[in-house]
This record gives sequence, structure tokens and C-alpha cells, in this order.
Amino acid sequence: MNQMGGSTSTEFSEAPDGAALQRIREVLNQVLIGQGPVVDQVLVALLARGHVLIEGVPGLGKTLLVRSLAATFSGQFSRIQFTPDLMPADVTGHTLFNMAQQKFETRKGPIFTNLLLADEINRAPAKTQAALLEVMQEQQVTIEGSTFPVDTPFMVLATQNPIEQEGTYPLPEAELDRFMLKVQIDYPDQEDEEALVRSVTGLGDAPWGVECIDPILNADQIADLQDQLGEIAVDQEVFTYGVRLCRASRDWDGLERGAGPRASINLIQAARARALLDGRDFVTPDDIKSMALPVLRHRVQLTADREIEGYNADQVLQGLLDTVDAPRQ
Repeated sequence: MNQMGGSTSTEFSEAPDGAALQRIREVLNQVLIGQGPVVDQVLVALLARGHVLIEGVPGLGKTLLVRSLAATFSGQFSRIQFTPDLMPADVTGHTLFNMAQQKFETRKGPIFTNLLLADEINRAPAKTQAALLEVMQEQQVTIEGSTFPVDTPFMVLATQNPIEQEGTYPLPEAELDRFMLKVQIDYPDQEDEEALVRSVTGLGDAPWGVECIDPILNADQIADLQDQLGEIAVDQEVFTYGVRLCRASRDWDGLERGAGPRASINLIQAARARALLDGRDFVTPDDIKSMALPVLRHRVQLTADREIEGYNADQVLQGLLDTVDAPRQ
């Protein structure tokens, strides 16, 4: 058995426990060295049945993260490189006439998977981007009038480059709102980058890479973990605090547009998933705070003067978090 793995498929227990979830967390941190917060946020989205928009320059391991996550539960993984000439049917699939059998056949596209990596999603026009809307919301795909469910678990992880804007199309607000979290991935620090380079170049003490990952759970057990989210308690004061944060963004100085009710829903669910990831059966105010920026940053729009002054969404939202009183622990 490889050092990075968990257990083989014949050793799976019927019900997943917190220890298995922590092993997945540890394995991903061994592969994506120095990106602990990114790993946690992606796992939160998976547990909460959400989707993730990952923003970062090329070469930081976004594809590696998704492939590694799929490997931890023997999940199916598909990658679509979004380009200006990509058509919606290239994502969802299409219907063809079989001349030999004289009948129409449906050929499912790469969207039929567990983890879908939509790489550089903002390089495709809005019509192709919109091909993801139905499956992100309804967990189903319509092809030529016929509806097909996708497998469980299912998660879209879309990436975009924050620097290179030439030849890109901005994501529509309706699509941005479908992403539970916007995760920002940055360069590792010196020590972590040295450890990463050592591992990738074979100078480390242990095998490294997706091929070194043994499955820890299976897809059904991931679905069981997702079902456990309903058992995570949310105190009324903590619940109200989460909703107040989202509502405060709607008339906050520096924001032209605030977050809608879907943000409130996503924030509570993400906080519950964060509690589950940390091995607790209740949500704390810190869970709400830790997930507020990933939930809100892509749902707000800065005022023109804040943009001119060089502010970003996180800076303005941090002021909101510092001002809105949180309940005591």
C-alpha cells in the first residue's frame, strides 16, 4: 500500500466516520503542499453539495487538487478546457442518428462525472458557460428534450486566471451565484515551495502524486457524509448572525451590489460543513466568519470609487466582518 493512501476498496466500512474525512484532508495536504485553506474550502463545498470557483494563476495545482480529491474516493473525474469555440453540446453531450441501427442515440458529454473541472471557464462565451447552470442547480442535464441525472456526488470546480483578461468573457451574475464558494489560491511560501519541489522532483522521503493515492472512501460514503450535514446543529443566534452578515452587504459603504438570499443559504450550509470537517456537531460564530469571504466575495460588486482607489472585495468585506457583532461563543 502506498504511504499517501487510506484503505483499499475491500476494506471500506459501511458508514464513513470523521477519521476517514481527516485522512482525505491529510492526503490532499500532502499533495497540494502549502494550500491548507484551499483544501479545506474545497472539502467544505463537497460536503455541502456546493460548487467552487477557483481563482489563481496557472501552475498552482488546481487540476492536481481535483484529480487527487477524486482519487481519494474512487470518483470519476473529467476536465474540460474552455475555449472560445467550445459549444454547449461539447459539455453536455448530443444526439446522433445511428445509421446501422436506424435510430437516434444519446452520447453523454464529460459533464457526466463526479468531479468536473471546468478549466478557464471565462474563456468560453456565455452560451457555453450557461450549459453548466442546469446541472449545477438541478443535478441533471437536458439533451435534445430528454433529462438525465448526474451521478452522486457531483461537483463543478471551475478555474479562472485573475490576471490575463484578453480573450475572456465575464461570468454572468446568475452563474456566479451558483458557485457556493470562490476560492483564491496563491503562491506557497518559501518553506512549502521547497517541500513541493522536493516531492515533485523525487528528492523527498515518500512517493508523491495522484498515482500514489489509495482510495479512502467510495462515492456512496461521500454521499453519506453529505447527508450528515443535516445533523449539524445551528444555534439561533449563530444562524441570525450568518444571515445578518449577508444582509449587511446590501447597503454597505463601498459595495454597489450586495449578496442575495442564496448567499445566506450557502453561508449557513458552508459553516455546517466546516463544523463537520472539524469534527463538531454544532456551528460556531468562527465557522460563519471563516466561510464568509469565500461565500460573499464573488457575489458583491464594488462601487466605482472603491475600485479606483484599488480596493478589492475581500478588503471591503473584511470591514463588514469587523463591524457586524458576532454572538459570544
